[in-house]
Amino acid sequence: MSMLLRMLRILALIAAVLAAPPVLAADDPQVADDPQGDAFLAGYIQSILERQLGWERGTYRLEVRDRAATLLLLVDDPERRAAAEDALGQIDALQSLTITVAVTGDASLPEPRPGPILFPVGDFFRPLIADPKEPRFFMSLLEMDTPTDRVTAASVGYGESFGLWRAPGDRAGDGWQLSFVGGLFAQFNLSAPSSDLVNADYNIGFRLSQRTGRFSTRWRLYHQSSHLGDEFLLSQPDIERMNLSIEVVDVTFSYERSRWRAYGGVGYMIGRDPSDLEPGMAQAGAEYRSTRVHHIGRFLAGLDVRILEEEDWETGVSLKAGFELGPPDPGRRNVRLMLEAYDGFAPFGQFFRTDDIRYYGAGIYFGF
Repeated sequence: MSMLLRMLRILALIAAVLAAPPVLAADDPQVADDPQGDAFLAGYIQSILERQLGWERGTYRLEVRDRAATLLLLVDDPERRAAAEDALGQIDALQSLTITVAVTGDASLPEPRPGPILFPVGDFFRPLIADPKEPRFFMSLLEMDTPTDRVTAASVGYGESFGLWRAPGDRAGDGWQLSFVGGLFAQFNLSAPSSDLVNADYNIGFRLSQRTGRFSTRWRLYHQSSHLGDEFLLSQPDIERMNLSIEVVDVTFSYERSRWRAYGGVGYMIGRDPSDLEPGMAQAGAEYRSTRVHHIGRFLAGLDVRILEEEDWETGVSLKAGFELGPPDPGRRNVRLMLEAYDGFAPFGQFFRTDDIRYYGAGIYFGF
Protein backbone atom coordinates (compact mmCIF):
# COMPACT_ATOMS: atom_id res chain seq x y z
CA MET A 1 0.00 0.00 0.00
CA SER A 2 2.81 2.43 0.90
CA MET A 3 4.47 1.70 -2.46
CA LEU A 4 1.21 2.50 -4.26
CA LEU A 5 0.85 5.79 -2.35
CA ARG A 6 4.41 6.78 -3.30
CA MET A 7 3.72 6.07 -6.96
CA LEU A 8 0.51 8.13 -6.82
CA ARG A 9 2.38 11.04 -5.22
CA ILE A 10 5.09 10.90 -7.90
CA LEU A 11 2.48 10.87 -10.66
CA ALA A 12 0.68 13.80 -9.05
CA LEU A 13 3.93 15.75 -8.83
CA ILE A 14 4.72 15.07 -12.50
CA ALA A 15 1.22 16.15 -13.51
CA ALA A 16 1.60 19.38 -11.53
CA VAL A 17 4.91 20.15 -13.20
CA LEU A 18 3.50 19.50 -16.68
CA ALA A 19 0.46 21.63 -15.97
CA ALA A 20 2.47 24.60 -14.66
CA PRO A 21 3.21 27.44 -17.12
CA PRO A 22 6.78 27.44 -18.42
CA VAL A 23 9.30 29.77 -16.83
CA LEU A 24 10.88 31.88 -19.57
CA ALA A 25 14.28 33.47 -19.50
CA ALA A 26 14.59 37.19 -20.09
CA ASP A 27 16.17 36.51 -23.49
CA ASP A 28 13.37 34.17 -24.70
CA PRO A 29 11.37 35.74 -27.54
CA GLN A 30 8.15 34.09 -26.35
CA VAL A 31 7.78 36.37 -23.34
CA ALA A 32 4.24 37.13 -24.51
CA ASP A 33 3.05 33.85 -22.96
CA ASP A 34 4.18 34.90 -19.49
CA PRO A 35 1.20 35.72 -17.24
CA GLN A 36 2.93 38.86 -15.97
CA GLY A 37 2.06 40.44 -19.32
CA ASP A 38 3.03 44.06 -19.93
CA ALA A 39 5.37 44.32 -16.95
CA PHE A 40 7.42 41.33 -18.04
CA LEU A 41 7.44 42.52 -21.67
CA ALA A 42 8.67 45.97 -20.57
CA GLY A 43 11.52 44.38 -18.65
CA TYR A 44 12.42 42.27 -21.66
CA ILE A 45 12.48 45.32 -23.95
CA GLN A 46 14.57 47.22 -21.41
CA SER A 47 17.12 44.38 -21.33
CA ILE A 48 17.44 44.52 -25.14
CA LEU A 49 17.94 48.28 -25.16
CA GLU A 50 20.53 48.32 -22.39
CA ARG A 51 22.29 44.96 -22.74
CA GLN A 52 22.15 44.37 -26.49
CA LEU A 53 22.19 47.93 -27.85
CA GLY A 54 24.24 49.43 -25.03
CA TRP A 55 21.83 52.28 -24.21
CA GLU A 56 22.31 54.03 -20.90
CA ARG A 57 19.40 54.04 -18.48
CA GLY A 58 17.80 57.46 -18.38
CA THR A 59 18.38 58.23 -22.07
CA TYR A 60 14.89 57.01 -23.01
CA ARG A 61 11.42 56.38 -21.59
CA LEU A 62 9.42 53.22 -22.16
CA GLU A 63 5.74 52.41 -21.66
CA VAL A 64 4.05 49.08 -22.47
CA ARG A 65 0.26 48.80 -22.38
CA ASP A 66 -1.77 45.91 -23.80
CA ARG A 67 1.42 44.61 -25.46
CA ALA A 68 1.85 47.91 -27.35
CA ALA A 69 5.17 49.63 -26.63
CA THR A 70 5.83 53.37 -26.78
CA LEU A 71 9.51 54.33 -26.74
CA LEU A 72 10.41 57.98 -26.17
CA LEU A 73 13.92 59.05 -27.24
CA LEU A 74 15.26 62.10 -25.44
CA VAL A 75 17.38 63.06 -28.46
CA ASP A 76 16.68 62.73 -32.19
CA ASP A 77 19.28 60.15 -33.23
CA PRO A 78 18.32 58.33 -36.47
CA GLU A 79 20.78 55.51 -35.83
CA ARG A 80 19.47 54.80 -32.32
CA ARG A 81 15.92 54.86 -33.67
CA ALA A 82 16.84 52.43 -36.48
CA ALA A 83 18.64 50.11 -34.07
CA ALA A 84 15.59 50.03 -31.78
CA GLU A 85 13.24 49.34 -34.68
CA ASP A 86 15.44 46.47 -35.85
CA ALA A 87 15.88 44.85 -32.45
CA LEU A 88 12.37 45.30 -31.02
CA GLY A 89 10.61 44.51 -34.30
CA GLN A 90 11.69 40.89 -33.90
CA ILE A 91 9.67 40.37 -30.67
CA ASP A 92 6.63 38.31 -31.64
CA ALA A 93 4.85 39.19 -28.40
CA LEU A 94 4.87 42.90 -29.24
CA GLN A 95 1.62 43.95 -30.92
CA SER A 96 2.88 47.39 -31.95
CA LEU A 97 5.87 49.69 -31.50
CA THR A 98 5.77 53.48 -31.54
CA ILE A 99 9.02 55.47 -31.36
CA THR A 100 8.82 59.21 -30.74
CA VAL A 101 11.35 61.93 -30.01
CA ALA A 102 11.09 64.28 -27.05
CA VAL A 103 10.41 67.92 -27.76
CA THR A 104 13.29 70.11 -26.60
CA GLY A 105 12.35 72.06 -23.50
CA ASP A 106 9.51 69.75 -22.42
CA ALA A 107 9.50 70.29 -18.67
CA SER A 108 7.62 67.05 -18.05
CA LEU A 109 10.57 64.96 -19.19
CA PRO A 110 13.43 63.99 -16.92
CA GLU A 111 16.80 65.50 -17.74
CA PRO A 112 19.32 63.02 -16.37
CA ARG A 113 22.96 63.93 -16.67
CA PRO A 114 25.26 61.14 -15.58
CA GLY A 115 28.76 61.99 -14.45
CA PRO A 116 31.99 61.52 -16.41
CA ILE A 117 32.60 58.03 -17.78
CA LEU A 118 36.02 56.39 -17.85
CA PHE A 119 36.86 54.21 -20.90
CA PRO A 120 33.49 54.66 -22.68
CA VAL A 121 32.34 52.47 -25.57
CA GLY A 122 31.68 54.07 -28.96
CA ASP A 123 32.04 57.74 -29.85
CA PHE A 124 29.96 60.87 -30.45
CA PHE A 125 31.47 61.28 -33.94
CA ARG A 126 30.55 58.38 -36.19
CA PRO A 127 33.51 56.94 -38.19
CA LEU A 128 33.53 57.99 -41.85
CA ILE A 129 32.41 55.27 -44.27
CA ALA A 130 34.53 56.12 -47.32
CA ASP A 131 37.67 57.72 -45.86
CA PRO A 132 40.61 55.45 -46.89
CA LYS A 133 42.49 56.43 -43.72
CA GLU A 134 39.71 55.82 -41.18
CA PRO A 135 41.21 53.48 -38.51
CA ARG A 136 39.48 50.09 -38.81
CA PHE A 137 40.09 46.40 -39.47
CA PHE A 138 39.64 45.48 -43.12
CA MET A 139 40.90 43.50 -46.11
CA SER A 140 40.32 44.63 -49.71
CA LEU A 141 41.16 43.15 -53.11
CA LEU A 142 41.78 45.88 -55.68
CA GLU A 143 42.48 46.25 -59.39
CA MET A 144 44.75 49.27 -59.57
CA ASP A 145 45.83 51.50 -62.47
CA THR A 146 48.96 53.60 -61.90
CA PRO A 147 50.82 55.87 -64.35
CA THR A 148 53.30 53.04 -65.02
CA ASP A 149 51.45 49.76 -64.50
CA ARG A 150 48.23 47.87 -63.84
CA VAL A 151 48.36 45.51 -60.86
CA THR A 152 46.17 43.45 -58.56
CA ALA A 153 46.67 44.68 -55.01
CA ALA A 154 45.62 43.79 -51.50
CA SER A 155 44.94 46.64 -49.09
CA VAL A 156 44.70 45.81 -45.38
CA GLY A 157 44.17 47.87 -42.28
CA TYR A 158 44.31 47.40 -38.52
CA GLY A 159 43.05 50.18 -36.31
CA GLU A 160 40.59 51.26 -33.68
CA SER A 161 39.53 54.12 -31.43
CA PHE A 162 39.78 53.58 -27.66
CA GLY A 163 37.65 55.88 -25.54
CA LEU A 164 39.51 57.38 -22.59
CA TRP A 165 37.02 59.78 -21.03
CA ARG A 166 33.48 61.01 -21.70
CA ALA A 167 31.53 63.92 -20.26
CA PRO A 168 27.79 63.58 -21.07
CA GLY A 169 25.94 66.77 -22.04
CA ASP A 170 22.75 68.29 -20.72
CA ARG A 171 20.67 66.21 -23.14
CA ALA A 172 20.91 62.47 -23.64
CA GLY A 173 23.20 61.63 -26.53
CA ASP A 174 25.17 64.88 -26.27
CA GLY A 175 28.59 65.38 -24.76
CA TRP A 176 32.35 65.34 -25.16
CA GLN A 177 34.77 62.44 -25.48
CA LEU A 178 38.54 62.05 -25.58
CA SER A 179 39.88 58.95 -27.37
CA PHE A 180 43.18 57.38 -28.31
CA VAL A 181 43.35 56.37 -31.98
CA GLY A 182 45.82 54.19 -33.86
CA GLY A 183 45.96 52.45 -37.23
CA LEU A 184 48.13 50.67 -39.77
CA PHE A 185 47.37 50.75 -43.50
CA ALA A 186 49.39 48.52 -45.86
CA GLN A 187 49.30 47.60 -49.56
CA PHE A 188 50.65 44.45 -51.22
CA ASN A 189 51.34 43.93 -54.92
CA LEU A 190 49.74 40.57 -55.65
CA SER A 191 50.98 40.72 -59.25
CA ALA A 192 54.57 40.39 -58.02
CA PRO A 193 55.99 36.85 -57.59
CA SER A 194 56.25 37.21 -53.80
CA SER A 195 53.23 39.52 -53.28
CA ASP A 196 55.54 42.37 -52.28
CA LEU A 197 54.70 44.72 -49.46
CA VAL A 198 54.66 48.10 -51.22
CA ASN A 199 53.91 50.60 -48.45
CA ALA A 200 52.77 50.82 -44.83
CA ASP A 201 51.38 53.92 -43.12
CA TYR A 202 51.36 54.10 -39.32
CA ASN A 203 48.93 56.51 -37.66
CA ILE A 204 48.69 57.29 -33.95
CA GLY A 205 47.15 60.19 -32.04
CA PHE A 206 44.28 61.59 -30.02
CA ARG A 207 40.75 62.58 -30.94
CA LEU A 208 38.32 64.91 -29.17
CA SER A 209 34.71 64.51 -30.30
CA GLN A 210 31.57 66.44 -29.42
CA ARG A 211 27.86 66.08 -30.24
CA THR A 212 24.89 68.40 -29.92
CA GLY A 213 21.75 66.90 -31.42
CA ARG A 214 22.30 66.27 -35.14
CA PHE A 215 25.64 68.09 -35.13
CA SER A 216 28.93 66.41 -34.23
CA THR A 217 32.53 67.57 -34.42
CA ARG A 218 35.90 65.81 -34.39
CA TRP A 219 39.25 67.41 -33.50
CA ARG A 220 42.38 65.32 -34.08
CA LEU A 221 46.09 65.55 -33.40
CA TYR A 222 47.96 62.64 -34.93
CA HIS A 223 51.28 61.44 -36.32
CA GLN A 224 51.76 59.49 -39.56
CA SER A 225 54.93 57.84 -40.77
CA SER A 226 55.22 55.86 -44.00
CA HIS A 227 57.62 53.06 -44.93
CA LEU A 228 58.24 51.21 -48.20
CA GLY A 229 58.51 47.41 -48.28
CA ASP A 230 61.92 45.73 -48.67
CA GLU A 231 60.91 43.61 -51.68
CA PHE A 232 59.44 46.65 -53.39
CA LEU A 233 62.65 48.64 -52.90
CA LEU A 234 64.73 45.76 -54.27
CA SER A 235 62.52 45.47 -57.35
CA GLN A 236 62.50 49.24 -57.93
CA PRO A 237 66.15 50.35 -57.59
CA ASP A 238 65.49 53.68 -59.32
CA ILE A 239 62.77 54.84 -56.92
CA GLU A 240 63.59 57.89 -54.82
CA ARG A 241 62.75 56.93 -51.25
CA MET A 242 61.17 59.63 -49.09
CA ASN A 243 61.27 59.65 -45.29
CA LEU A 244 57.68 60.81 -44.98
CA SER A 245 56.70 61.78 -41.44
CA ILE A 246 54.00 64.32 -40.54
CA GLU A 247 52.04 65.62 -37.57
CA VAL A 248 48.57 66.87 -38.39
CA VAL A 249 45.90 68.83 -36.55
CA ASP A 250 42.45 68.86 -38.16
CA VAL A 251 38.78 69.45 -37.45
CA THR A 252 35.74 67.90 -39.14
CA PHE A 253 32.11 69.00 -38.77
CA SER A 254 29.18 66.63 -39.38
CA TYR A 255 25.41 67.03 -39.74
CA GLU A 256 22.98 64.08 -39.75
CA ARG A 257 19.36 64.09 -40.81
CA SER A 258 17.23 60.97 -41.21
CA ARG A 259 19.34 58.46 -43.18
CA TRP A 260 21.75 61.06 -44.59
CA ARG A 261 24.91 62.69 -43.34
CA ALA A 262 27.16 65.46 -44.67
CA TYR A 263 30.56 66.46 -43.33
CA GLY A 264 33.51 68.71 -44.07
CA GLY A 265 36.70 69.96 -42.46
CA VAL A 266 40.22 71.31 -42.80
CA GLY A 267 43.66 70.25 -41.59
CA TYR A 268 47.19 71.55 -41.26
CA MET A 269 50.57 69.80 -41.00
CA ILE A 270 52.21 71.33 -37.93
CA GLY A 271 55.26 69.10 -38.41
CA ARG A 272 56.50 67.61 -41.67
CA ASP A 273 59.45 65.74 -43.13
CA PRO A 274 60.43 66.60 -45.81
CA SER A 275 60.12 70.20 -44.70
CA ASP A 276 59.12 71.51 -48.13
CA LEU A 277 55.69 69.81 -48.01
CA GLU A 278 52.79 72.24 -48.42
CA PRO A 279 50.82 71.96 -45.14
CA GLY A 280 47.17 72.58 -46.08
CA MET A 281 44.46 69.95 -46.57
CA ALA A 282 40.68 69.71 -46.62
CA GLN A 283 38.02 67.00 -46.67
CA ALA A 284 34.29 66.71 -47.37
CA GLY A 285 31.77 63.96 -48.01
CA ALA A 286 28.29 62.51 -47.74
CA GLU A 287 26.85 59.22 -46.43
CA TYR A 288 23.63 57.21 -46.54
CA ARG A 289 22.40 54.39 -44.30
CA SER A 290 19.15 52.54 -45.01
CA THR A 291 16.75 50.98 -42.56
CA ARG A 292 17.33 47.34 -41.71
CA VAL A 293 16.46 44.85 -44.47
CA HIS A 294 14.56 41.76 -43.28
CA HIS A 295 16.19 42.01 -39.83
CA ILE A 296 19.55 41.11 -41.40
CA GLY A 297 21.44 44.33 -42.02
CA ARG A 298 21.40 47.63 -43.85
CA PHE A 299 22.66 49.19 -47.05
CA LEU A 300 25.18 52.00 -46.68
CA ALA A 301 27.27 54.17 -48.96
CA GLY A 302 29.78 56.96 -48.61
CA LEU A 303 31.54 59.50 -50.81
CA ASP A 304 34.73 61.08 -49.49
CA VAL A 305 36.71 63.88 -51.19
CA ARG A 306 40.15 64.98 -50.00
CA ILE A 307 42.31 67.79 -51.37
CA LEU A 308 45.96 68.61 -50.63
CA GLU A 309 47.79 71.91 -51.01
CA GLU A 310 50.86 69.84 -51.95
CA GLU A 311 48.93 68.61 -54.99
CA ASP A 312 47.82 72.12 -56.01
CA TRP A 313 44.45 71.34 -54.43
CA GLU A 314 43.79 68.38 -56.71
CA THR A 315 41.18 65.91 -55.41
CA GLY A 316 41.26 62.31 -54.29
CA VAL A 317 37.75 60.82 -54.50
CA SER A 318 36.80 57.65 -52.63
CA LEU A 319 33.45 55.86 -53.04
CA LYS A 320 32.30 52.86 -50.98
CA ALA A 321 28.93 51.11 -50.92
CA GLY A 322 27.72 47.81 -49.53
CA PHE A 323 25.87 45.95 -46.81
CA GLU A 324 26.39 46.05 -43.04
CA LEU A 325 25.52 43.16 -40.72
CA GLY A 326 25.05 43.87 -37.02
CA PRO A 327 24.42 47.01 -34.95
CA PRO A 328 25.32 50.32 -36.62
CA ASP A 329 26.69 52.09 -33.54
CA PRO A 330 30.42 52.70 -33.04
CA GLY A 331 31.86 50.31 -30.49
CA ARG A 332 29.44 47.50 -31.45
CA ARG A 333 30.45 44.41 -33.42
CA ASN A 334 29.48 44.44 -37.09
CA VAL A 335 30.72 43.29 -40.49
CA ARG A 336 30.58 45.22 -43.75
CA LEU A 337 30.82 43.84 -47.28
CA MET A 338 31.78 46.77 -49.48
CA LEU A 339 32.42 47.66 -53.11
CA GLU A 340 34.94 50.46 -53.41
CA ALA A 341 36.52 52.76 -55.99
CA TYR A 342 39.05 55.59 -55.97
CA ASP A 343 40.31 58.24 -58.40
CA GLY A 344 42.94 60.91 -57.75
CA PHE A 345 46.30 61.28 -56.03
CA ALA A 346 47.44 58.07 -54.30
CA PRO A 347 46.29 57.85 -50.66
CA PHE A 348 49.27 55.61 -49.81
CA GLY A 349 52.26 57.11 -48.00
CA GLN A 350 54.87 58.87 -50.14
CA PHE A 351 52.96 57.95 -53.32
CA PHE A 352 50.59 60.89 -52.79
CA ARG A 353 52.65 62.71 -55.44
CA THR A 354 51.56 60.07 -57.96
CA ASP A 355 48.75 61.60 -60.03
CA ASP A 356 45.79 59.85 -61.61
CA ILE A 357 45.83 56.59 -59.69
CA ARG A 358 42.61 54.62 -59.99
CA TYR A 359 41.39 51.43 -58.38
CA TYR A 360 38.22 49.45 -57.82
CA GLY A 361 37.49 46.30 -55.88
CA ALA A 362 35.75 44.80 -52.86
CA GLY A 363 36.55 44.48 -49.19
CA ILE A 364 35.35 43.14 -45.85
CA TYR A 365 35.38 45.45 -42.83
CA PHE A 366 35.11 44.49 -39.15
CA GLY A 367 33.75 46.76 -36.41
CA PHE A 368 34.41 46.21 -32.71
